[in-house]
Amino acid sequence: MQKAIKVLIVDDSALIRAILREMINSDQRFSVVAEAKDPYEARELIKLHTPDVLTLDVEMPRMNGITFLSNLMRLRPMPVVMISTLTQEGAPATLEALELGAVDFLPKPQSGGDSALELYRELILEKLYWASKANVFADAMAAPVIKNDLTALTHHRHLKAGFICAIGASTGGTEAIKQVLEALPEYSPPIVITQHIPAAFSTSFARRLDNVCQIKVYEAEHNQPIEPGAAYLAPGHSHLRLFKTPKGYVCRLDQGEPVNRHRPSVEVLFDSVAQQAAHSSIGVMLTGMGADGADALLRMRQAGAVTVAQDEASSVVWGMPGAAVKRGAVEKILPLDKIARYIVQTAFNLKNVG
Repeated sequence: MQKAIKVLIVDDSALIRAILREMINSDQRFSVVAEAKDPYEARELIKLHTPDVLTLDVEMPRMNGITFLSNLMRLRPMPVVMISTLTQEGAPATLEALELGAVDFLPKPQSGGDSALELYRELILEKLYWASKANVFADAMAAPVIKNDLTALTHHRHLKAGFICAIGASTGGTEAIKQVLEALPEYSPPIVITQHIPAAFSTSFARRLDNVCQIKVYEAEHNQPIEPGAAYLAPGHSHLRLFKTPKGYVCRLDQGEPVNRHRPSVEVLFDSVAQQAAHSSIGVMLTGMGADGADALLRMRQAGAVTVAQDEASSVVWGMPGAAVKRGAVEKILPLDKIARYIVQTAFNLKNVG
Protein backbone atom coordinates (compact mmCIF):
# COMPACT_ATOMS: atom_id res chain seq x y z
CA MET A 1 0.00 0.00 0.00
CA GLN A 2 1.25 3.47 -0.91
CA LYS A 3 2.39 5.65 1.99
CA ALA A 4 -0.01 8.43 2.92
CA ILE A 5 0.86 11.95 1.78
CA LYS A 6 1.90 13.86 4.91
CA VAL A 7 0.21 17.26 5.29
CA LEU A 8 1.06 20.12 7.66
CA ILE A 9 -1.71 22.71 8.18
CA VAL A 10 -0.54 26.25 9.01
CA ASP A 11 -3.38 28.61 9.99
CA ASP A 12 -4.04 30.84 12.98
CA SER A 13 -7.74 29.91 13.09
CA ALA A 14 -8.52 26.81 15.17
CA LEU A 15 -11.84 26.45 13.32
CA ILE A 16 -10.19 26.50 9.87
CA ARG A 17 -7.55 24.03 11.05
CA ALA A 18 -10.28 21.67 12.31
CA ILE A 19 -12.26 21.88 9.04
CA LEU A 20 -9.17 21.29 6.92
CA ARG A 21 -7.99 18.42 9.15
CA GLU A 22 -11.35 16.63 8.89
CA MET A 23 -11.52 17.07 5.11
CA ILE A 24 -7.94 15.96 4.45
CA ASN A 25 -8.04 12.99 6.81
CA SER A 26 -11.30 11.79 5.19
CA ASP A 27 -9.20 10.53 2.26
CA GLN A 28 -6.87 7.63 2.99
CA ARG A 29 -4.29 9.00 0.55
CA PHE A 30 -3.52 11.76 3.07
CA SER A 31 -2.54 12.13 6.72
CA VAL A 32 -2.46 15.43 8.61
CA VAL A 33 0.73 14.93 10.63
CA ALA A 34 0.65 18.27 12.46
CA GLU A 35 -0.96 21.69 12.72
CA ALA A 36 0.63 25.07 13.44
CA LYS A 37 -1.03 28.33 14.38
CA ASP A 38 1.85 30.45 13.06
CA PRO A 39 5.04 30.15 10.98
CA TYR A 40 7.29 29.84 14.05
CA GLU A 41 5.47 26.69 15.12
CA ALA A 42 5.43 25.52 11.52
CA ARG A 43 9.21 25.82 11.24
CA GLU A 44 9.75 23.40 14.13
CA LEU A 45 7.04 21.01 12.95
CA ILE A 46 8.56 20.83 9.46
CA LYS A 47 11.86 19.69 11.01
CA LEU A 48 10.04 17.14 13.16
CA HIS A 49 7.60 15.65 10.61
CA THR A 50 9.13 16.38 7.15
CA PRO A 51 5.68 16.86 5.55
CA ASP A 52 5.12 16.25 1.84
CA VAL A 53 2.94 19.33 1.42
CA LEU A 54 1.85 22.40 3.43
CA THR A 55 -1.35 24.37 3.50
CA LEU A 56 -0.41 27.93 4.40
CA ASP A 57 -2.59 30.84 5.45
CA VAL A 58 -1.68 34.25 4.03
CA GLU A 59 -2.65 36.46 6.98
CA MET A 60 -1.28 35.33 10.35
CA PRO A 61 0.09 37.00 13.51
CA ARG A 62 3.85 37.24 14.26
CA MET A 63 4.81 36.48 10.64
CA ASN A 64 2.59 36.51 7.56
CA GLY A 65 2.45 33.61 5.13
CA ILE A 66 4.27 35.49 2.33
CA THR A 67 7.35 36.19 4.47
CA PHE A 68 7.39 32.62 5.72
CA LEU A 69 6.99 31.23 2.21
CA SER A 70 9.88 33.37 0.95
CA ASN A 71 12.15 31.99 3.68
CA LEU A 72 10.91 28.42 3.20
CA MET A 73 11.46 28.32 -0.56
CA ARG A 74 14.95 29.75 -0.13
CA LEU A 75 16.04 27.39 2.66
CA ARG A 76 13.90 24.26 2.29
CA PRO A 77 11.77 24.21 -0.90
CA MET A 78 8.63 22.11 -0.62
CA PRO A 79 5.12 22.02 -2.12
CA VAL A 80 2.86 24.69 -0.61
CA VAL A 81 -0.83 25.36 -1.23
CA MET A 82 -1.87 28.84 -0.06
CA ILE A 83 -5.19 29.26 1.73
CA SER A 84 -6.19 32.67 0.44
CA THR A 85 -8.97 35.20 0.65
CA LEU A 86 -10.38 35.26 -2.89
CA THR A 87 -10.95 39.00 -3.20
CA GLN A 88 -9.54 41.76 -5.37
CA GLU A 89 -7.63 42.93 -2.29
CA GLY A 90 -6.23 39.46 -1.65
CA ALA A 91 -5.09 38.91 -5.23
CA PRO A 92 -1.68 40.70 -5.10
CA ALA A 93 -0.52 38.72 -2.04
CA THR A 94 -1.59 35.42 -3.56
CA LEU A 95 0.02 36.20 -6.92
CA GLU A 96 3.18 37.13 -5.03
CA ALA A 97 3.04 33.75 -3.26
CA LEU A 98 2.90 32.00 -6.65
CA GLU A 99 5.90 34.06 -7.80
CA LEU A 100 7.77 32.92 -4.69
CA GLY A 101 7.09 29.25 -5.48
CA ALA A 102 3.72 28.26 -4.01
CA VAL A 103 2.25 25.51 -6.17
CA ASP A 104 -1.40 26.54 -5.93
CA PHE A 105 -3.99 28.32 -3.84
CA LEU A 106 -7.61 28.01 -2.82
CA PRO A 107 -10.06 30.04 -0.77
CA LYS A 108 -10.79 29.64 2.89
CA PRO A 109 -13.66 27.20 3.44
CA GLN A 110 -16.98 29.05 3.84
CA SER A 111 -20.29 27.91 5.19
CA GLY A 112 -22.60 27.17 2.30
CA GLY A 113 -24.30 23.94 3.21
CA ASP A 114 -23.17 20.35 2.87
CA SER A 115 -22.92 20.43 -0.93
CA ALA A 116 -20.60 23.47 -0.90
CA LEU A 117 -18.36 21.88 1.74
CA GLU A 118 -18.23 18.64 -0.24
CA LEU A 119 -17.17 20.54 -3.38
CA TYR A 120 -14.50 22.30 -1.33
CA ARG A 121 -13.30 18.97 0.07
CA GLU A 122 -12.91 17.56 -3.44
CA LEU A 123 -11.05 20.69 -4.54
CA ILE A 124 -8.57 20.76 -1.69
CA LEU A 125 -7.86 17.03 -2.01
CA GLU A 126 -7.21 17.39 -5.75
CA LYS A 127 -4.92 20.39 -5.23
CA LEU A 128 -2.99 18.72 -2.40
CA TYR A 129 -2.55 15.53 -4.43
CA TRP A 130 -1.10 17.34 -7.44
CA ALA A 131 0.94 19.66 -5.22
CA SER A 132 2.55 16.66 -3.51
CA LYS A 133 3.81 15.57 -6.95
CA ALA A 134 4.81 19.05 -8.08
CA ASN A 135 8.26 20.01 -9.26
CA VAL A 136 9.00 22.82 -6.81
CA PHE A 137 12.37 23.40 -8.46
CA ALA A 138 10.87 24.19 -11.90
CA ASP A 139 11.17 27.96 -11.49
CA ALA A 140 14.72 27.71 -10.14
CA MET A 141 15.74 25.70 -13.21
CA ALA A 142 14.43 28.30 -15.64
CA ALA A 143 16.93 30.38 -17.56
CA PRO A 144 16.81 34.14 -16.90
CA VAL A 145 14.70 36.12 -19.34
CA ILE A 146 16.69 38.27 -21.80
CA LYS A 147 14.07 40.67 -23.05
CA ASN A 148 15.86 41.86 -26.18
CA ASP A 149 17.10 38.43 -27.23
CA LEU A 150 14.32 37.88 -29.79
CA THR A 151 13.96 41.44 -31.06
CA ALA A 152 16.60 41.00 -33.76
CA LEU A 153 14.73 38.02 -35.17
CA THR A 154 11.68 40.15 -35.94
CA HIS A 155 13.58 43.10 -37.43
CA HIS A 156 12.34 43.82 -40.97
CA ARG A 157 10.24 40.63 -40.82
CA HIS A 158 6.52 40.25 -41.39
CA LEU A 159 4.16 38.13 -39.36
CA LYS A 160 2.31 35.39 -41.21
CA ALA A 161 -1.05 36.77 -42.32
CA GLY A 162 -3.79 36.12 -39.78
CA PHE A 163 -1.42 34.29 -37.43
CA ILE A 164 -2.54 33.77 -33.81
CA CYS A 165 -0.98 32.10 -30.75
CA ALA A 166 -3.20 30.40 -28.14
CA ILE A 167 -1.85 29.46 -24.70
CA GLY A 168 -3.51 27.27 -22.07
CA ALA A 169 -2.34 26.72 -18.49
CA SER A 170 -3.43 25.84 -14.96
CA THR A 171 -1.36 24.92 -11.87
CA GLY A 172 1.98 26.72 -12.08
CA GLY A 173 0.74 28.63 -15.09
CA THR A 174 0.86 32.17 -13.74
CA GLU A 175 4.65 32.04 -13.59
CA ALA A 176 5.00 29.99 -16.78
CA ILE A 177 2.88 32.47 -18.76
CA LYS A 178 4.86 35.34 -17.30
CA GLN A 179 8.16 33.80 -18.42
CA VAL A 180 6.92 33.21 -21.97
CA LEU A 181 5.41 36.66 -22.39
CA GLU A 182 8.37 38.47 -20.79
CA ALA A 183 10.69 36.98 -23.40
CA LEU A 184 8.62 38.12 -26.40
CA PRO A 185 9.70 41.20 -28.36
CA GLU A 186 7.41 44.21 -28.75
CA TYR A 187 6.49 43.14 -32.29
CA SER A 188 5.03 39.70 -31.66
CA PRO A 189 2.05 37.69 -32.88
CA PRO A 190 -1.26 38.30 -31.11
CA ILE A 191 -1.78 35.92 -28.20
CA VAL A 192 -4.96 34.65 -26.53
CA ILE A 193 -4.63 32.98 -23.13
CA THR A 194 -6.77 30.86 -20.86
CA GLN A 195 -5.35 30.34 -17.37
CA HIS A 196 -7.49 28.69 -14.69
CA ILE A 197 -7.83 31.60 -12.27
CA PRO A 198 -10.62 33.05 -10.09
CA ALA A 199 -12.50 36.08 -11.36
CA ALA A 200 -11.16 38.22 -8.50
CA PHE A 201 -7.58 37.56 -9.59
CA SER A 202 -7.54 37.84 -13.39
CA THR A 203 -7.52 41.66 -13.48
CA SER A 204 -4.53 41.82 -11.12
CA PHE A 205 -2.75 39.06 -13.04
CA ALA A 206 -3.18 40.84 -16.39
CA ARG A 207 -1.96 44.10 -14.85
CA ARG A 208 1.14 42.41 -13.38
CA LEU A 209 1.98 40.88 -16.75
CA ASP A 210 1.49 44.19 -18.55
CA ASN A 211 3.94 45.86 -16.15
CA VAL A 212 6.81 43.44 -16.90
CA CYS A 213 6.31 42.64 -20.60
CA GLN A 214 7.31 44.47 -23.78
CA ILE A 215 3.99 43.47 -25.37
CA LYS A 216 0.69 44.86 -24.09
CA VAL A 217 -1.31 42.50 -21.87
CA TYR A 218 -5.06 42.94 -21.44
CA GLU A 219 -7.77 41.20 -19.51
CA ALA A 220 -9.90 40.36 -22.54
CA GLU A 221 -13.14 42.25 -23.15
CA HIS A 222 -16.08 41.12 -25.27
CA ASN A 223 -15.58 42.07 -28.93
CA GLN A 224 -12.15 43.56 -28.21
CA PRO A 225 -10.04 43.62 -31.42
CA ILE A 226 -7.00 41.31 -31.31
CA GLU A 227 -3.80 42.92 -32.55
CA PRO A 228 -0.10 42.04 -32.92
CA GLY A 229 2.11 42.97 -29.99
CA ALA A 230 -0.61 42.19 -27.47
CA ALA A 231 -1.89 39.32 -25.33
CA TYR A 232 -5.48 38.84 -24.16
CA LEU A 233 -6.16 36.93 -20.93
CA ALA A 234 -9.53 35.27 -20.33
CA PRO A 235 -11.32 36.87 -17.36
CA GLY A 236 -11.74 34.47 -14.47
CA HIS A 237 -15.54 34.47 -14.90
CA SER A 238 -15.83 33.81 -18.65
CA HIS A 239 -14.82 31.51 -21.47
CA LEU A 240 -12.67 33.23 -24.09
CA ARG A 241 -13.20 32.38 -27.76
CA LEU A 242 -11.46 33.61 -30.89
CA PHE A 243 -13.80 34.99 -33.55
CA LYS A 244 -12.83 36.09 -37.08
CA THR A 245 -14.53 39.14 -38.59
CA PRO A 246 -13.90 40.87 -41.94
CA LYS A 247 -11.66 43.33 -40.06
CA GLY A 248 -9.70 40.67 -38.16
CA TYR A 249 -9.92 38.62 -34.98
CA VAL A 250 -11.86 39.72 -31.90
CA CYS A 251 -12.34 38.29 -28.40
CA ARG A 252 -15.69 36.72 -27.62
CA LEU A 253 -16.61 36.14 -23.98
CA ASP A 254 -19.47 34.13 -22.54
CA GLN A 255 -20.49 32.71 -19.19
CA GLY A 256 -21.70 29.36 -20.48
CA GLU A 257 -21.48 26.15 -18.49
CA PRO A 258 -18.02 25.10 -17.25
CA VAL A 259 -16.18 22.74 -19.62
CA ASN A 260 -14.01 20.06 -17.99
CA ARG A 261 -15.16 21.68 -14.72
CA HIS A 262 -13.55 24.99 -15.71
CA ARG A 263 -14.70 28.43 -16.77
CA PRO A 264 -12.62 29.77 -18.42
CA SER A 265 -11.72 26.51 -20.15
CA VAL A 266 -8.67 25.87 -22.32
CA GLU A 267 -10.80 23.43 -24.36
CA VAL A 268 -13.15 26.24 -25.37
CA LEU A 269 -10.34 28.57 -26.42
CA PHE A 270 -8.40 25.94 -28.40
CA ASP A 271 -11.54 24.70 -30.20
CA SER A 272 -12.36 28.25 -31.29
CA VAL A 273 -8.82 28.69 -32.64
CA ALA A 274 -9.08 25.37 -34.53
CA GLN A 275 -12.33 26.57 -36.10
CA GLN A 276 -11.37 30.20 -36.80
CA ALA A 277 -7.63 30.13 -37.51
CA ALA A 278 -6.72 26.48 -38.24
CA HIS A 279 -3.34 26.37 -40.02
CA SER A 280 -2.60 30.04 -39.17
CA SER A 281 -2.08 29.29 -35.50
CA ILE A 282 0.11 27.79 -32.81
CA GLY A 283 -1.34 26.14 -29.70
CA VAL A 284 0.81 26.04 -26.57
CA MET A 285 -0.02 23.88 -23.55
CA LEU A 286 1.76 24.90 -20.38
CA THR A 287 1.94 23.39 -16.89
CA GLY A 288 -1.33 22.44 -15.17
CA MET A 289 -3.21 19.69 -13.39
CA GLY A 290 -5.86 17.66 -15.17
CA ALA A 291 -6.47 17.41 -18.91
CA ASP A 292 -8.43 20.54 -19.88
CA GLY A 293 -7.60 21.47 -23.48
CA ALA A 294 -5.80 18.24 -24.42
CA ASP A 295 -8.54 17.01 -26.77
CA ALA A 296 -8.95 20.46 -28.33
CA LEU A 297 -5.19 20.75 -28.89
CA LEU A 298 -5.43 17.53 -30.88
CA ARG A 299 -8.23 19.10 -32.96
CA MET A 300 -5.99 22.13 -33.51
CA ARG A 301 -3.23 19.86 -34.78
CA GLN A 302 -5.65 18.00 -37.03
CA ALA A 303 -6.84 21.35 -38.43
CA GLY A 304 -3.26 22.25 -39.40
CA ALA A 305 -2.04 24.24 -36.39
CA VAL A 306 1.45 23.95 -34.94
CA THR A 307 1.18 22.45 -31.43
CA VAL A 308 3.61 22.67 -28.52
CA ALA A 309 3.69 21.36 -24.96
CA GLN A 310 5.93 22.37 -22.08
CA ASP A 311 8.24 19.53 -21.10
CA GLU A 312 7.93 17.62 -17.84
CA ALA A 313 11.22 18.81 -16.35
CA SER A 314 10.26 22.50 -16.46
CA SER A 315 6.57 22.03 -15.57
CA VAL A 316 5.36 22.49 -12.01
CA VAL A 317 2.69 19.87 -12.79
CA TRP A 318 2.84 17.86 -16.03
CA GLY A 319 -0.87 17.07 -16.06
CA MET A 320 -2.31 19.06 -18.98
CA PRO A 321 0.84 18.94 -21.15
CA GLY A 322 1.27 15.22 -20.40
CA ALA A 323 -2.36 14.51 -21.29
CA ALA A 324 -1.94 16.34 -24.61
CA VAL A 325 1.23 14.37 -25.39
CA LYS A 326 -0.53 11.07 -24.63
CA ARG A 327 -3.35 11.96 -27.04
CA GLY A 328 -0.92 12.63 -29.89
CA ALA A 329 -1.87 16.32 -29.85
CA VAL A 330 1.69 17.64 -29.61
CA GLU A 331 4.30 17.86 -32.35
CA LYS A 332 6.95 19.70 -30.30
CA ILE A 333 7.83 19.27 -26.60
CA LEU A 334 9.98 22.13 -25.29
CA PRO A 335 11.41 23.40 -22.00
CA LEU A 336 9.69 26.57 -20.83
CA ASP A 337 12.62 28.85 -21.67
CA LYS A 338 12.53 27.78 -25.35
CA ILE A 339 8.82 28.33 -25.97
CA ALA A 340 8.84 32.10 -26.63
CA ARG A 341 11.58 31.64 -29.24
CA TYR A 342 9.60 28.88 -30.94
CA ILE A 343 6.45 31.06 -31.04
CA VAL A 344 8.42 33.85 -32.76
CA GLN A 345 10.13 31.39 -35.10
CA THR A 346 6.75 29.98 -36.17
CA ALA A 347 4.95 33.33 -36.41
CA PHE A 348 7.60 34.87 -38.64
CA ASN A 349 8.22 31.71 -40.68
CA LEU A 350 11.88 31.56 -39.67
CA LYS A 351 14.25 28.65 -40.01
CA ASN A 352 15.23 26.89 -36.80
CA VAL A 353 16.98 29.53 -34.71
CA GLY A 354 17.77 27.33 -31.68
